[in-house]
Amino acid sequence: MAMYAVIKTGGKQEKVEEGSILNVELLGANEGDTVTFTPILLVDGAKVVHDQESLLKAKVTAVVVGESKGPKIVGFHYSPKARARKRWGHRQHYNVLRVVEVAGS
Repeated sequence: MAMYAVIKTGGKQEKVEEGSILNVELLGANEGDTVTFTPILLVDGAKVVHDQESLLKAKVTAVVVGESKGPKIVGFHYSPKARARKRWGHRQHYNVLRVVEVAGS
C-alpha cells in the first residue's frame, strides 16, 4: 500500500499521494513554483502517524501546474413589491497542484 497524507489548505482537507493532481484555493504561487505543506495525518501501510512532533518533520511537496476555474454559480434576488431584481454570478479560481513527494518522519 502506498504512502498517503492528509493536508489542510484553503479551509479544506485533501487526501494526497505521490503523483496525484488536485485543485486548491488560490495560493498566490505562479506556475512551476514548488509548494510545501505540513500534513495533519500520514499513513504508510499499517503505520499511521498523527502525533504533532512527528508530523512537523514530515512534509508534502507539490508543484503548481496551472490555474483553473470552478463551475459557474448563479444567484438571483427578487423582491416583488419593490419590483427589484438582482442577478449575479461567480466562478471560483483554483490552483492545480501535482504532488511530487510525500516525505515521512
